[in-house]
Formats: sequence, C-alpha cells, structure tokens
Amino acid sequence: MPENSWTENNHSSELDPLSSLLSEWSEDDFESDFFFQGLEGRRRKAALALTLIWGGTITLHLLSWGYWLVFGLTAILGIQAIRVLVARPIRVPKLLQGENPADFPYVSLLVAAKNEEAVIQNLVRMLCNLDYPKERCELWVINDHSTDKTPILLDQLAAEYDQLNVFHRDANATGGKSGALNQVLPLIKGDVIGVFDADAHVTQDLLRRVLPIFNQSRVGAVQVRKAIANARLNFWTKGQMAEMALDSYFQNQRTAIGGIGELRGNGQFVRRAALERCGGWNEQTITDDLDLTIRLHLDRWDIRFLEFPAVDEEGVISALSLWHQRSRWAEGGYQRYLDYWRLIASNRLGLSKTIDLFSFLIIQYLLPTAAIPDCLMALLRSRLPLYSPITGLALTLSFIAMFTGLRRIQRDQPLTIGTLFLNVLQTVRGLLYMMHWMLVMSATTARMSVRPKRLKWVKTVHQGTGKESFEF
Repeated sequence: MPENSWTENNHSSELDPLSSLLSEWSEDDFESDFFFQGLEGRRRKAALALTLIWGGTITLHLLSWGYWLVFGLTAILGIQAIRVLVARPIRVPKLLQGENPADFPYVSLLVAAKNEEAVIQNLVRMLCNLDYPKERCELWVINDHSTDKTPILLDQLAAEYDQLNVFHRDANATGGKSGALNQVLPLIKGDVIGVFDADAHVTQDLLRRVLPIFNQSRVGAVQVRKAIANARLNFWTKGQMAEMALDSYFQNQRTAIGGIGELRGNGQFVRRAALERCGGWNEQTITDDLDLTIRLHLDRWDIRFLEFPAVDEEGVISALSLWHQRSRWAEGGYQRYLDYWRLIASNRLGLSKTIDLFSFLIIQYLLPTAAIPDCLMALLRSRLPLYSPITGLALTLSFIAMFTGLRRIQRDQPLTIGTLFLNVLQTVRGLLYMMHWMLVMSATTARMSVRPKRLKWVKTVHQGTGKESFEF
C-alpha cells in the first residue's frame, strides 16, 4: 500500500454538531424535548408543521379577512424582494499573489468518493495540478467502501502524487458523506478546507480566487458557483443550467444585503476554526451542506459567494434521477428548519438574516406545501387560490433573477437582440423546468410527516462528460 494511503481505524470524532450552539442555553429540558430530537423528532415536527400549514390555509379561505392578510404578507415580501433586486453584489478581492509559499494559507481539499471510477482520476489530476504551492495544499480522497475500481485507481494515483492521501472506509462505516469527511478531519492540516464532488471540474486559479475572501475575519465559508458541464444534453440539463444561474443570482444578492449565503456541497470552502466550532459535519442529516449552512450562520459566521470561476459538475439527465435528487435536497433543506427552529426563532441569526431566511422559507418551502389545500379550496369556493399574490410575486422575482443570472454567467457573449431573446427563451424554459419543485416539495413534506427517513448515502451516478482532461 502506498505510503500516503490510509485504512479504516476506530477513530470517531468527538465533535458534537450541536454542542456549540446549545452551550448558551440553560434549560435542562431543551435537549430532551421532542422538538429538538434528531430523526425521531423530525417526523412529529413535520406532521405538526404540515397540519398547521394545511389547517391555516383552509382557515384563511373561510375568513373574510384572509385575503387581506395574504396581501399584507405579499407587500412585506415585496419590500424584501426589492431590496434583493437593487442590491449591489459584494466586490471580490484581487487574485492571491506571491512567490513565497509561506505567505499562502495551508489548504486541505476533500473528496468523498463511492464508486466513482468514471471520474475520480480526472478530478485527482486536476486538483493536484492547481496553480498553488504544492507544499501548502493537500488532497484527501475518502473511499467509502467502493465496490468498483475506485480503490485501485486511488492507490495508483497516491503513488504518483505526493499531495494525495487516500483513506479507505470499511463496509461498517456510518454517517454517509458527513461521516467520511469527519473521519479525516483530525488528520488534515489545512486552515481552510475545500470539499468537492467526484465529478467536479475546476479552473487552475481556483484557490487563488477563493482564499483572499477569507481575509475577512467573519467569513466562515465560501461557496463557488456551480455550473452544469453537460447543459446542452436535453431539457433537464438545460433546466439545471438555468437553475444554477438563478441560484447564483440569489446568492450574490442575498449576501449583499446581509442575508443568508448557502453552501452547495460541491465547490464549498470552510474555515477550519468555524467548522470545528460548529461541531464538524452533521452525520444525522442527508444534506450536509445545507445543515452546515444554518449552523455556521447560527454561530454568527458569514458565508460568501464566488461567481467566477465556476465549478462544473454533471447534471442529472432524466426526470426520475432529477426527482430522486431534488427530493433529497428538499428533505435536507426542510430538516434544518425542523432541527433548529428554536434557535432561528430566537433571532440568533440577527434581524437581517432572520428576515431573509423567513422570506425564502415562505416562497421556497411553505408556498409549495400549501399549494394543494389552497387549490382545492379555490375550486370548492370558485375563486382564485388564496396565495395567488405571493405566487405571482415569486414568479416575477424568479423571472428577473433567472434572466439576470443568465446574463451574468454569460458575460462573454455580446449584448445583442439575439442574445437577449435567447436569454428570455432560456428563462421561460427554466421557469417551466422549476415547476417540478412544487411537486417535489409537496410530496416531500407529506412523506416526512408519515414515514421516518432512513439515513443512507444516496449518491448521483457520474458517467463523465466526455471531456475528461486535467490539462489547463
């Protein structure tokens, strides 16, 4: 076995994902109360939330002033939407320069890999050839009991690259991706930790672009924009391209107004001190990035966003794969509100972040969940759906955001009538594609209320984009 290859050991991280967040609470029953229990409490909290959303929607339909309440809420959300739209994105620091390796932060790059023989060689070669002092950067690939050629390929690569360290987990290892990342956390040396998926494609100057943002002391993490490498393949991948542009726009604008920046798993960088204060990666969640997002903000760290360069990844290519992936994202995103609702409601985030969080919670999670009872009551009473004003606001905001996001990421294209028309078509197609979120969120919240979730690593199968090369 190569010298820089590690096997499974009995080490388990002593970091508690909630310890630092609960340290300021003195209530003896806080941790034991079912409203703050992990898997067991989530189903009951989800059932209660669903009952309140459905019951509240039906009640508002029956009240004479229900529409006025919705109009008032729409006005408040509209003010927040205007703030988002007119905000000026935060300026990105200059490229990190220097010749002395001692002037560069030490960086640890992590990849959790399970059956990734199609793409893992390309990623390793790419990350080991970044424009960054090799003595200030290490790469750790955690092989999570792969059953294909991934372990063999990694051991061969470890003999080729001194920067590469391979950690092999056995079949009994738990915690999914979070567990894999936590196991190597005590072994790595980096002050900043970068996390990538196995299908990532990065530019050579990525680290020099990201690391200057960490010069601001309150920045706990940076998320790099994600782009779809196979965007031209079909309707689903083209829709994901527009979705990433939408996400990029909102990330830029929300952080500009002091709102919530979010991690997206692939291409995320975390300050090690911030990660350890928050207890490492939470092994009791199915979306480690979204869970870490909320814990970093609760611990009063900021998350920034880097639009250029992007990290390319493969988009899922079928409706069924999209459904499974988005269902997992929806559940993980919803879980964090169920897990940390007391800390959020206590305004621990601060006023600006709390307002921003609740605005997007209503549009992204509560509105789709309430769609079924709203439409049923509207049919029974022969009137427009109660939440039509909020839906109209959400669609208008999404159209502007997606169009502007597409223009930003396609900044190299000349501004002509043709390109503007193309962007409009891409936006309309993207909004049609995004309608799947209504179905996904409705189904997910209902299922979470009646059936407990079995935690397991559900990964997206990567086939490679057909452009595999580590040359820059």
